[in-house]
Amino acid sequence: MYHLMKGLYMYATSKEEFSVLLLGLDNAGKTTLLEQIKAAHSTTQHPNLKTVPTVGQNVSTISLPDMYLKIWDIGGQHSLRGLWQSYYSSCHAIVFVIDSTDIGDAELAKLSSPDGHNEDDFGRLEECKLVLEDVLLNQDTEGVPVLVLANKQDREDCVEVVRIKEGLVRKVFEGEKGGSVRDSRVLPCSALTGTGVTEAVEWLCSRVKWNKEARPPTMR
Repeated sequence: MYHLMKGLYMYATSKEEFSVLLLGLDNAGKTTLLEQIKAAHSTTQHPNLKTVPTVGQNVSTISLPDMYLKIWDIGGQHSLRGLWQSYYSSCHAIVFVIDSTDIGDAELAKLSSPDGHNEDDFGRLEECKLVLEDVLLNQDTEGVPVLVLANKQDREDCVEVVRIKEGLVRKVFEGEKGGSVRDSRVLPCSALTGTGVTEAVEWLCSRVKWNKEARPPTMR
């Protein structure tokens, strides 16, 4: 009887768990974003905003009323990006974080520096484009919801999210290398202030549930 009751209790209290990857170039603000997500869903925790570059990974499980989100913050340094692909097959969504202050003028910039402009005017636009394309080209990310977050929108020197969407993200998603994208969105946020974090989590929750037949969750 004890084992039966325990089994029924575990079944009644278990929830679906979805894995989310936080990807992006180094210094994009991924770890600070994770801290804000953790704090937003805790009654006691405050975000640790004094983060250091991630060497390897940080992982946290967020408990929501109807699910768990297991969030993997993986280092964005060039030497670590080769590790990303080992996570693709088991993830349910990808968050690609962009530093809005480090991509140059996304409305005027081309994918290569035009005559009369210094390459420094464009920040890491080309690198960001190539890395995002590489993520989408992997067969294990096909059909996975992708949320692009234009971070650091609290900064005066940021590029507005609409210009990032038109100048970078749309070129990637609508290009031949973005053909595997089935579900995507671009949202503004500030990992430092927490602005946009709630909207990002809400979108992720809705999309992983919508896509769970293609990517079934685990039970916890």
